[in-house]
Amino acid sequence: MINIQPYANPMYFVWLVVALLPLMVGLYYGRRLQIYEAIMSAAVLVLVFGGSKWHQGVALVVYLLWQVLLVRVYGAYRQRNNATWVFVGTVLLSIIPLVLVKLTPAISGGHNSWWGFLGVSYLSFKAVQVIMELRDGTIKVMPTWDFVRFLLFFPTVSSGPIDRFRRFQHDYTQAPSRDDYLTLVGQGVHRLFLGLLYKFVLGYLCGTVLLPIVAHAALLHRGMVWGLGLSWPLVGYMYVYSMYLFFDFAGYSLFAVGVSNLMGINTPMNFNQPFRALNIKDFWNRWHMTLSFWFRDFIFMRTTFFIMKHKLVRQRVHVSQVAYLVNFLIMGFWHGVTWYYIVYGLFHAGAIIINDIWLRFKKRHRQQVPHNRWTRALAVVVMFHVVCLSFLIFSGFLNTLWFTHEMR
Repeated sequence: MINIQPYANPMYFVWLVVALLPLMVGLYYGRRLQIYEAIMSAAVLVLVFGGSKWHQGVALVVYLLWQVLLVRVYGAYRQRNNATWVFVGTVLLSIIPLVLVKLTPAISGGHNSWWGFLGVSYLSFKAVQVIMELRDGTIKVMPTWDFVRFLLFFPTVSSGPIDRFRRFQHDYTQAPSRDDYLTLVGQGVHRLFLGLLYKFVLGYLCGTVLLPIVAHAALLHRGMVWGLGLSWPLVGYMYVYSMYLFFDFAGYSLFAVGVSNLMGINTPMNFNQPFRALNIKDFWNRWHMTLSFWFRDFIFMRTTFFIMKHKLVRQRVHVSQVAYLVNFLIMGFWHGVTWYYIVYGLFHAGAIIINDIWLRFKKRHRQQVPHNRWTRALAVVVMFHVVCLSFLIFSGFLNTLWFTHEMR
């Protein structure tokens, strides 16, 4: 049995568009062909998680059954009661598969968990979101098939963007008008071609052509500056990797959103010119936005509320600082249980805390601190370099540079 990986090569899109044509014709005439869409989606998922990846398919089925059971049981319970310990326990049970997948490499010498599969993180975000919104009462009832369809929406199943159930359900249950759908199709086609440029041209240039060259050069200078390997090739690696990370991931996200658009779903965008950010908070409003907003709504805001409710921190300004630290530390651990991901999270927590201190200082000294197009341009330049430095940490290359003594 063959196996395909989402958006891995241009031919994937040719076959996908052919498969989508009946659905697109139906949407053009104001009808969503739900049965055909379900069969097509199942076929795509079988191809993605079948063949040589069959064990991931098994893990996905077990995971799906587990999450459906939790949501059904908690949804029934929430109709009658609302105990905090039951809610917390349900969330913890929901993230157990993700925790096992993330911890296994750290405790087993680098071996991946047998129960891991492509997209387990993003499916976990969706499942936890549903449980939390059942708790809040913003979701009253969660039909099993609606939950499964939301969780397994194939354009976004592997790496997002992370949609919200109520927004997704609205798009799915109400077919767009012909004019709206044609607009969506136009946007989708534009995003697909832009994604092809990002991922297969610019991403390839940065990641496959340039990155190995600067990496090799940086490793040749690993003895510089007291053995820290600080060198101009390392600076080059920082910039090239940052560009590769953006073009590769933004390209993938454009593919996912573009295919969603062809299916009549207005999946939210993930990137909005992040390297034009004026400060670190502005950056997180532009970079991997669906992840950033998920953490904001379900980690940062709830941590802030918990601290204030229990009066764990007296000064309000320190409440947000502690919440930022918790938020980004969890984000770091989510990426992986390695020192560079954790430091990456702490780096951004520190950056956003310092940014808040600076903004309060500017507010108190408006007359003394200039604010014009030149200071804005300087802010963009500084922010770009701060972000690139954080991506150098995130890349894990410093781990290779400092702790791996064999040339690779």
